[in-house]
Amino acid sequence: MENNKSYDEEMAGYIWQILKTNLPVIMSWGIDPGSMKVIEGGLEFHVQGFKHKGKVRVTLNPGTDLFDVSLIPDAGGGEETIEDIFLDMLISVIDEHVEKTEDYEKRISEEYRIIRY
Repeated sequence: MENNKSYDEEMAGYIWQILKTNLPVIMSWGIDPGSMKVIEGGLEFHVQGFKHKGKVRVTLNPGTDLFDVSLIPDAGGGEETIEDIFLDMLISVIDEHVEKTEDYEKRISEEYRIIRY
């Protein structure tokens, strides 16, 4: 049991280190730092993105050495899982499902009252 806990803590730290490589993008997701928790094989946190408001679970699949991301909405409904994500695609895949919309720049301008000239 202690070995699994240590592995889970290391994996959560590893995932957080990957996510921190692009702080502006992950901060745009509206991550609640207090929601971060170690889970079996990974990390879970809560976001307030344009497309997804709820929990995000990131785990490493040890069989494939690729990441799986599960999105659990606050409002109920089905959990969505994206499997087999390569390390260098982890942030962009989460961003596509949590934050990025087709009219992203317009939504940012409206949300934060930014005027573009």
